[in-house]
Amino acid sequence: MAFIHHTTMKPTKLELLTEWLPKQSWYVGDAKAPELLKAGGFRLDDPEGAVGIEFMVVVDTSAQEQEREPVAYVVPMGYRGAALDGVPAEALIGTSEHGVLGTRWIYDGIHDPVVMAQLRALLHGEATAQHQSESDTPDPNVTVHGTGPDDGFEVHVNRVLGPAADGRMPYGHLIAGWTWPNGTAGQGVVATVAPR
Repeated sequence: MAFIHHTTMKPTKLELLTEWLPKQSWYVGDAKAPELLKAGGFRLDDPEGAVGIEFMVVVDTSAQEQEREPVAYVVPMGYRGAALDGVPAEALIGTSEHGVLGTRWIYDGIHDPVVMAQLRALLHGEATAQHQSESDTPDPNVTVHGTGPDDGFEVHVNRVLGPAADGRMPYGHLIAGWTWPNGTAGQGVVATVAPR
């Protein structure tokens, strides 16, 4: 089980995401500097204990200035003690100084093989989602429905979150919750299994 260090990070994860998020093709806002709030998420454990894994839900409230609804995004992140080889430059969200662990290289989790392996394990029922800010605490609000990925199937992360579908999805999917700025609860499909 991962141990959560209650310490500082400079720059913070939200500061890094504020710069990184608008550069992504799936960003639906029109603000060059979104106004992000941490709204939820969960962690997964790396069996080797080397990579920190977090699925953070952030809400961009900048749309409210144009009287539009806030938008929720999920960003899977891999925290590493050294640079990750063999990934595109845009996979690096940024580096940050952790108050206990030193320099952390923070990667977009879809490009991190450890993050994706543990997401697949979660969808297979072979891993347990952990609370985002409490050590050794499973998160019961993260649920897996359907069957996990087998050969010939891949996992897709839904970057922009919407309401969970009422009907059954044909393959496995992962549902997690978050909190909107007005205090109401949101819930949506974070990841899905689909044929290649």
